Amino acid sequence: MRLVVLSGAGISAESGIPTFRDALTGLWARFDAERLATEDAFRADPALVWGWYRWRAAMVAAAAPNAAHVDVAALARDGHALTVVTQNVDDLHERGGARDVLHLHGRLLASRCNGCGARITPDPILAAPSPPEGGTRETPPACTVCGAAFRPDVVWFGESLPADAWDAAEAAVDACDLLVVVGTSSLVWPAAGLPERALRAGTPMLDINPQATPLSSRATAHWPLTATVGMAHLRARLQQTPDDAMHVLAR
Repeated sequence: MRLVVLSGAGISAESGIPTFRDALTGLWARFDAERLATEDAFRADPALVWGWYRWRAAMVAAAAPNAAHVDVAALARDGHALTVVTQNVDDLHERGGARDVLHLHGRLLASRCNGCGARITPDPILAAPSPPEGGTRETPPACTVCGAAFRPDVVWFGESLPADAWDAAEAAVDACDLLVVVGTSSLVWPAAGLPERALRAGTPMLDINPQATPLSSRATAHWPLTATVGMAHLRARLQQTPDDAMHVLAR
């Protein structure tokens, strides 16, 4: 079966990764995450923004994939054609064993020059020493090619999604037999447009989320489960009936 898994923050919460709006503690409790995650904020105070992202990157790098990430990756080993489309920036899908992963919002554990896009190895966003708990201001390194500052390789508010990842995600959704939406509120656009695309095409869709979302009542099935429990249940169902999406989703 051709499967697309669209994941959000809920799948990583069980790895101890706080959601974006919950991530501000300690020194950062007085800052608004949405104001830090912009080009304007970086230009106004690059040391503040770089320091915050360095702290977040260290926290994410220390986390481990959970059972949901492992079960998502196992779908490919079970013989399904799997594409993972994630709104997360933590690389936990790859660390859980997934191979075909499309990052709509970029990657926190990578950085690039804000001017020319150059990258260097080792990546400075993970350079030792790691920032202390709560983070600290830290001047970002300058690019040796153009002199501009390095920035985290994430999509900031007001920026476009990476065109190659978005085009590939749309193509994967158009071709899939089952779209699995796990751990996302389905409120963040344009990523929320992918389930809408599947709905218009009549593609079977499963929403795995402990709470109902705006998508839940419109999906083929809504399983009010955590990501780890829901993915284990889905994998077991697929092993029983690997070629019939509607039967997999039937009560």
